[in-house]
Amino acid sequence: MEDKPSNAEQALPPEQVAAKVAILAECDRLAEAGITFVAVHFDGSGDDGVSEDIKCYAAEEYVYEESEVHESNFSHLQEHFEALVPYGYENDCGGFGDVILNVKTRKITVERNDRFEDYTTSSYDV
Repeated sequence: MEDKPSNAEQALPPEQVAAKVAILAECDRLAEAGITFVAVHFDGSGDDGVSEDIKCYAAEEYVYEESEVHESNFSHLQEHFEALVPYGYENDCGGFGDVILNVKTRKITVERNDRFEDYTTSSYDV
């Protein structure tokens, strides 16, 4: 029986497939350096968006702004991680999240959270 890609993999545009392949190809080198997670945090609001520089971690789990950064230079992967940042995350109130590589499991996860503004207006006769 042939291994077929999942529906999520079939839906990826070619540039994201290439980014995923390039990132996963580095897993052995990352593991040799003692790195367990690699992540890029993205944040957008007011129709602006920014991706932080790639960061490597040697931790049991990745938690944004809580995990200690491992001093390694894998900045050549920045462009590949940014290719996996969800399209349109900066629109409206803006979204934020992380593109995370678990080096041990060789799994890339994209975590996205969207902001929502709720407000009420009232009018009164004076």
